[in-house]
Amino acid sequence: MSTLFYQLFEHESSTYTYVIGDASTKEVAVIDPVKETLERDLQFLKEMNFKVKYVLETHVHADHITSASSLRSELGAKVGLSEGSKVDCADMLLKDGQELELGAYKVKALTTPGHTDSCMSYVFEGNVFTGDALLIRGCGRTDFQQGSPEKLFESVRTKLFALPDETRVYPAHDYKGKTSSSIGEEKNLNPRLKLSNSFEDFKAIMDNLNLAHPKKIKESLPANMKCGSL
Repeated sequence: MSTLFYQLFEHESSTYTYVIGDASTKEVAVIDPVKETLERDLQFLKEMNFKVKYVLETHVHADHITSASSLRSELGAKVGLSEGSKVDCADMLLKDGQELELGAYKVKALTTPGHTDSCMSYVFEGNVFTGDALLIRGCGRTDFQQGSPEKLFESVRTKLFALPDETRVYPAHDYKGKTSSSIGEEKNLNPRLKLSNSFEDFKAIMDNLNLAHPKKIKESLPANMKCGSL
């Protein structure tokens, strides 16, 4: 048996889309697809003859519109988000620890709120897809959209950092050209969340980021509450 893994990139929002699955059955899940790259993704999925079983969102995004609804229409996939998302467009509102079958393998959902209440990470065969909860040497902001430094610190320290150190970390974004990390690296090197930082250290960092709101937040959030259906 062997697994499938592809990492795709959308330049405008620096978003990674992942395709994971079972190489034998060609059953796959697509994680965090983006509207702007819908045609590219459809062409790729069809030419590879993949059976798209799930479209999984790591959270309700504020910086881009998802193509989840379009992929469901085109390919018959089931759309899944955390039950904390409170959307009514999903086929599956996933609970913490819930497992989804993907051929001979399983994808395990972990609720990791803090960037938003809807944040969910997905564990698959030694990899974890962390959305914005844990970035490479960073993390998602906590100053809007139900953000909470307390929740994010707890999510990362008790859920993600409980995974084996060799687990590969694949985030929803990277703005510096990095493609992956590991739990062990982030425990030691993440300037915000490394184990030597206290919660007080983390909160002081997060409270002083002073970031501008995402450019597309006003169109993205309403659309993504409908799984990208415009």
